[in-house]
Amino acid sequence: MAAMAALRVRLRFRFPPSPGPGSVRSCSTGDFPSGGERPQFPGASAEFAERLEFIQPSSIPGIPVYRVMDRQGHILSPSQDPQLPKELVLKLYRTMTLLNTMDRVLYESQRQGRISFYMTNYGEEGTHVGSAAALEDTDLVFGQYREAGVLMYRGYPLDLFMAQCYGNSSDPAKGRQMPVHYGCRDRHFVTISSPLATQIPQAVGAAYAIKRADADRAVVCYFGEGAASEGDAHAGFNFAATLECPIVFFCRNNGYAISTPTSEQYRGDGIAARGPGYGLVSIRVDGNDVFAVYNATKEARRRAVAENQPVLIEAMTYRIGHHSTSDDSSAYRSVDEVNYWDKQDHPISRLRLFMLHRGWWDEEQEKGWRKSSRKMVMEAFEQEEKKLKPNPQLLFSDVYLEMPPNLRRQRMALERHLQHYGEHYPLQHFQH
Repeated sequence: MAAMAALRVRLRFRFPPSPGPGSVRSCSTGDFPSGGERPQFPGASAEFAERLEFIQPSSIPGIPVYRVMDRQGHILSPSQDPQLPKELVLKLYRTMTLLNTMDRVLYESQRQGRISFYMTNYGEEGTHVGSAAALEDTDLVFGQYREAGVLMYRGYPLDLFMAQCYGNSSDPAKGRQMPVHYGCRDRHFVTISSPLATQIPQAVGAAYAIKRADADRAVVCYFGEGAASEGDAHAGFNFAATLECPIVFFCRNNGYAISTPTSEQYRGDGIAARGPGYGLVSIRVDGNDVFAVYNATKEARRRAVAENQPVLIEAMTYRIGHHSTSDDSSAYRSVDEVNYWDKQDHPISRLRLFMLHRGWWDEEQEKGWRKSSRKMVMEAFEQEEKKLKPNPQLLFSDVYLEMPPNLRRQRMALERHLQHYGEHYPLQHFQH
């Protein structure tokens, strides 16, 4: 407890400026000495200036990137070491590498035409597990589409990951979602939806409901730096600040919004720099440093729950894989650039070096875990690929408590169509 208290003091969150003494009460100009009056406008906290001077973006120093260990896995400052027990560190590592293995299998599955779509998490695994480990299991998670590691850390089984991507009869969504659109009520992970950034205002609404219920929970909302350009991000940030919601905004700044690099997305200092303008406590962390992500998320979550302070975390990382199987990133970035991040600054290799330094891991354990984890993934893969697709009738269920007449008519039309033209459809692959 004492270590975490000291850590909270040292973590450098950026606070919005506090209102000046003249901005919270009404007074006349006679209350100030001549030449020292302060503005009384209700929309800002400031002082008067007699010199015409515009604020230049270059005159404001960039927000530093908080980190705990260097690229060789060495702790830089003992005071920042979260002192996680060995078993927890091993869980972080095994989750990241298991996710990596699952990505490789499902990516190849899509390339072979077995599933329709996939998105890998290469390079961003540290943002997933570092933040997931710092949360409580009951905290509500709103993801974007590249947070499978959060769900995996919470114990979501491999066979359900596979079932969702295959859209088979075991899929909790009953085959009605695109692959990688996971969701799990029991693990407090809200189902992913395709439209970009819509989860941000939804997450704020959930956080406000939690505040009204006086529940000891937080909401964590993940999104990319590209999604931060959507109007929903502006609305979500503003509502969270003005309503003082217990929410952590977690931005994975991975360098690209599909094919658009950050240099073409914005001219400001990343996403964390926007926080103070909205009234959000903000911090920028090294997303490839799992301990830095853990520390920042732990303290952000504490502030959100204990003080109803919305917090913005910008985790700087790099998307090593293609945006999705519909993307070819070689068209807009070099192989050398990708290789640098893959070989020189990868979250998995950094944590592996840390464990090697501590004597918690060795090459023999690495080989054994790689072999056993691939076996687990392949067993789940083979099991789920064989299963039938859900009954087509399920297209019309789970929307209304009682099916309305228009959906009943559509269901009957589908039945008549399949009766007449069923031989043209692979109905043998579907449940009846």
